[in-house]
Amino acid sequence: MNQSNLIEQLKNFGTGLAFIIFPLIFIFAFSVHPGLSDPHLLNSVEMINRAHHNSLLQFGHVLVTLCTGLLILVALKFKSLLDQSNYALVGLVGTCIAIMGAVFLAVDKGALCLTMTALDSLSASEFAQMMPGLLAIFNKESWMVLVWGIVLLPIGFAIQAVALIKARTLQLWRSICFLIGVLLIGFPDGMEIINLYASILIGIALIPYGVEILHKNRLRKSHSLA
Repeated sequence: MNQSNLIEQLKNFGTGLAFIIFPLIFIFAFSVHPGLSDPHLLNSVEMINRAHHNSLLQFGHVLVTLCTGLLILVALKFKSLLDQSNYALVGLVGTCIAIMGAVFLAVDKGALCLTMTALDSLSASEFAQMMPGLLAIFNKESWMVLVWGIVLLPIGFAIQAVALIKARTLQLWRSICFLIGVLLIGFPDGMEIINLYASILIGIALIPYGVEILHKNRLRKSHSLA
């Protein structure tokens, strides 16, 4: 096996895993949010108190932070599917927007979620003294407003999904399920039940496709060794 074949197989293997793992992480992360049976918009104080000493929720946020690399792989794979179609430019635009959104997803989880884990070591009185600063963070004061860049992620993926529907370079039902999922994934804090259903829909679209990529990659490896 030459080096180029090895690199291609490793790339396909990583891409296939990304299509499988990313939806599973999102499903898990949204499923561990408290209050799924009582959806309602949360204010900043409620979001802070919900995250405080909630190790399972914080673990879900850690996984989502790490998932940003997988999201970029998925976006690049969709771009490659569109490169040979009449929607290559649209695919490129969607890819750039989605990748920027993935970067801001990491910023969002780092600023609003992972910082909360450090505060779990404080006493109740010390934590109360931190509340004004936490409110400034969760209210997105000053440069914190940049975390709204997270909305670029579903926008970019939606553009790609529409292009995939038009180009028919991915099974139509997959593209439609993915489009509906990414359009619903951006509901605000307190409405995670909708995000959970959206993640399941994305998983239905992408996980079997990831399995197909891994299966085809394994067949290519077998043929190259024969």
